[in-house]
Amino acid sequence: MHHFQVKRGELCCEGVPLRRVAEVSGTPAYVYSHATLSHHYTVFDEAFGGIPHVICYSMKANSNGSVIRTFTNLGGGVDIVSGGELARALAAGAPPSKIVYSGVGKQVWEIEEALRAGILMFNVESRGELETIDAVAGRMRKRAPVSLRVNPDVDPKTHPYISTGLKKNKFGIQIAQAVRDYEWAAGRKNIEVVGVDCHIGSQLTELSPFVDAAGRIRTLVERLVRKGMPIRMVDIGGGLGITYDDELPPHPRQYADAIVRAFSGLDVTLVLEPGRVLVGNAGVLLTRVLYTKESSAPGGKGKKRFFIVDAAMNDLARPSLYGSYHGILPVGRAPRGKVNADVVGPICESGDFLARDRRLPSFSPGDLLAVMSAGAYGYSMSSNYNSRTRAVEVMISGSRMEVVRERETLRDLARGERTASFLSPRKPGR
Repeated sequence: MHHFQVKRGELCCEGVPLRRVAEVSGTPAYVYSHATLSHHYTVFDEAFGGIPHVICYSMKANSNGSVIRTFTNLGGGVDIVSGGELARALAAGAPPSKIVYSGVGKQVWEIEEALRAGILMFNVESRGELETIDAVAGRMRKRAPVSLRVNPDVDPKTHPYISTGLKKNKFGIQIAQAVRDYEWAAGRKNIEVVGVDCHIGSQLTELSPFVDAAGRIRTLVERLVRKGMPIRMVDIGGGLGITYDDELPPHPRQYADAIVRAFSGLDVTLVLEPGRVLVGNAGVLLTRVLYTKESSAPGGKGKKRFFIVDAAMNDLARPSLYGSYHGILPVGRAPRGKVNADVVGPICESGDFLARDRRLPSFSPGDLLAVMSAGAYGYSMSSNYNSRTRAVEVMISGSRMEVVRERETLRDLARGERTASFLSPRKPGR
């Protein structure tokens, strides 16, 4: 469900026509619906309402401060994977007691900052990381709350780049080794074992991988409890998918019912890390057609059509990176007739596309398009490739429209850069 709807022939975000956003803020622009963000969080939270739980939004999906603040205002926490995300989460009002720190490459300074903040727990990904956290906590005279991220070797049935729960993936500790590492951690005076963590991947559209992983994690929790370890939290991660095209992912209530059944009877608090499912369909990328182009198709049969727009792979990397599908809708009344075309950007890469061989209205230069389901892994994965400035971000609530991140300027591209002192300016006439 989302609040991007056609009203009187115009695509709107809540009460604001997207045409108006383009007039005020220009394109490309990311546009987020506050009502959609709030609704998605509330539905997910209420699905787990019958048991102790903490929702820690996975902010790597979208790290805009206003997006994070939307969730923290509703009582949510944050799942982070870097020291930068920790700083942004705290700035957006996330209580440290609801911050979990995941990720395979935590640096010493990041561990120090998290310990100073007093986060809920570290999700530890290796024995080496466990030893580093122990040493840092000892030096700081603190006890570090940890759970071990266990790799259950479950196929999540998703894109291989976003699969994280198989033996061949870099994430987590193999489940067969986990007990030994837990025993080592339990014997350290600077570590407090508080939970077990598992995350198997992203954009999952079936319940069976979640259920399979949960069953294996429950068995491990029961074994650890029998050994006298006070496991009080089970972090089951995130990964619930959304509809980009024709996917039919489980509703959060179905997901919650399956997870709750898997851990029924255990005296634990569930930690959930939803990301894409909260923000994916709450945002669109607004772009304008610059040019149209036709060329002969291979074999001389028919024509190849291109709509060249002002958004590119540096703005939205998912289609180029994963071959991902994003719906594309006209912002105004759709032109008559449809054609097969590619939607491409200005970047000097053949992989710079937002859609390929798509049946679309016969757009003309100046037409506005909305690239749908762009709220997750859109701006957060954007870059300055080809020295392009990153897009403006706008949030809408009802009839209110506010810029929540300004468009970068050309001056921003060179911030922090300096010319090496041995490169003297070239003299005129030489």
